[in-house]
Amino acid sequence: MNHDLDRLQPYPFQRLAALFRELAPNSAYSRIRLSIGEPQHETPMFIREALTQNLGGLSHYPTTLGSDALRSAISKWIERRYGVALDQQTQIIPVNGSREALFSFAHAAIDRTRESPVVACPNPFYQIYEGAAFLAGAAPHFLNTSPENGYAFDFSGVPESVWKNTQLLYLCSPGNPTGHVMSMAEWKQAFQLSDEYGFVIASDECYSEIYFDESNPPLGALEVSKMLGRTNFRNLVVFSSLSKRSNVPGLRSGFVAGDQAILEKYLLYRTYHGCAMNPAVQSASIAAWEDEAHVVENRKLYREKFESVLPVLSGKMEVQMPDAGFYLWAKTPVSDTLFASLLYRDYNVLVLPGSYLGREWNGLNPGSGFVRIALVASPEECIEAAERIGKLCSSLKD
Repeated sequence: MNHDLDRLQPYPFQRLAALFRELAPNSAYSRIRLSIGEPQHETPMFIREALTQNLGGLSHYPTTLGSDALRSAISKWIERRYGVALDQQTQIIPVNGSREALFSFAHAAIDRTRESPVVACPNPFYQIYEGAAFLAGAAPHFLNTSPENGYAFDFSGVPESVWKNTQLLYLCSPGNPTGHVMSMAEWKQAFQLSDEYGFVIASDECYSEIYFDESNPPLGALEVSKMLGRTNFRNLVVFSSLSKRSNVPGLRSGFVAGDQAILEKYLLYRTYHGCAMNPAVQSASIAAWEDEAHVVENRKLYREKFESVLPVLSGKMEVQMPDAGFYLWAKTPVSDTLFASLLYRDYNVLVLPGSYLGREWNGLNPGSGFVRIALVASPEECIEAAERIGKLCSSLKD
């Protein structure tokens, strides 16, 4: 077996299950699961109908590049959302959700013939980045983020020797778990470093459509690249998904877009990888990318939940409105694992310890002392969960 498999750490939800294994939740409370970022809003009916009405496509092998109609729908959405025109034949590849593409991309992007390849990524972070680095034969280098500077990236703190070996930089904006949206200044610095050292930027934008001000959507990497005159999108690849945007996590549908030369090689990889999108899923995806009304309604529902939950938690624990996304990144009055355990045992609410989303780096795990609360359940359940969290916090202060 590949010896790099031994470098993979247990996934956060495996660790959470182990943490709770010996605990019996209080049966006086119904279970509320806010630990996993799985949208629980109802999938729009028109997307379901598009899926079921196109099952005839199952009798044909799909192509790795997907249908012209799907790439056209994605291209038009990118132009509407970011004002960027892409060549749908060479700069867009449909993928089975951003997760599988974020993982597999490193295998195609990392040049193992170069000495000591590095993959840089945020900390705390989405564990796929680390696993992708290990299985691609690279070493991860973490960029610690903290509330002191609004979770912005301190690129200047990375030694030049690391940048020289960096081949891939994963960025996530809006960020998981902090909800931080990268500023123009951060993006500009990232692109300058990419130009100087030649590494590829992999921009994970699966939360891009969950924001709170309809007049001020988060910047996207393609948009910034164009604004900076980088119209060939050199060394930039963007990953997007329908899971959060359209409440279809089970559909497994997204896209990769950007640098034509890189995507040409990645398409070759995917041809061998055997990951073409189901034709019925392609039809449902077209319907989803072509409609914005359901996305606006989805954002409204998240916005209302934040507006209801935050006042309940105010004064009970340190937490604030994120820039975007559907997570609350809350500071705990005791260790994050103890807090999560007590909340599960005494109040039957599941949240994720922040330390499970981070790694100790430079003497610090920046996820320690926080929990990630995913406001994915119904408004009523989210409010109820917040009230229970408040009770726990109050009891810990007594």
